[in-house]
Amino acid sequence: MAKNQDSVYFNSFIKCTDFSCQAAHMLEETMADFKIENMADRMEAVHTIEHSADMEKHALLNTLIKAFITPIDREDIMLLSQNIDELTDKIEDVLIRIYYNNIQEIRPDALKMVRIVCRCCEAVKAMMEEFPDFRHSKKLHEQIIKINSMEEEADKIYIDSMHQLHTTCSDPMTVIAWREIYAYLEKCADACEHVADIVESVVMKNT
Repeated sequence: MAKNQDSVYFNSFIKCTDFSCQAAHMLEETMADFKIENMADRMEAVHTIEHSADMEKHALLNTLIKAFITPIDREDIMLLSQNIDELTDKIEDVLIRIYYNNIQEIRPDALKMVRIVCRCCEAVKAMMEEFPDFRHSKKLHEQIIKINSMEEEADKIYIDSMHQLHTTCSDPMTVIAWREIYAYLEKCADACEHVADIVESVVMKNT
């Protein structure tokens, strides 16, 4: 297990991935029970989560600046922190695009994508909970593979959704709006995979 002086880094990664999960589930709830009149409140709530994640990232980097010895390379700590933060940002970006494109109803395939994003975020959090024991954990690699598989699943739904959009929708403004929303949902899954790739790289370098 991680030493006590090292736990601040690993605990911060877990906290930040929990913020990602909170944002993802709020996005899914908003899309599943979509009400235009609730959008302003939901935007504010997700932004509050995103801001909390930013504060946690800044606190971690302030600790890193003062540290003499770190459990993994400083560059990897920064890279992980930045990429987890990017995941939360991308989730907020989806909601922002639903709002400013004045979406009136949610397409069913978008719900499939956001549910995968939620599962992917939960898998990232589970991976980070195993990460402190990365030299001995038997579950960490399983989580990395699971995240990679879900990202591939998201890619397939993204391609199918884009095809469906372009073959069934005749309104160009609707096409433009949903192209952007689908793209950002796919970016959320990509962001999960990026975190997993960094974790895998750290494990390879340190074992």
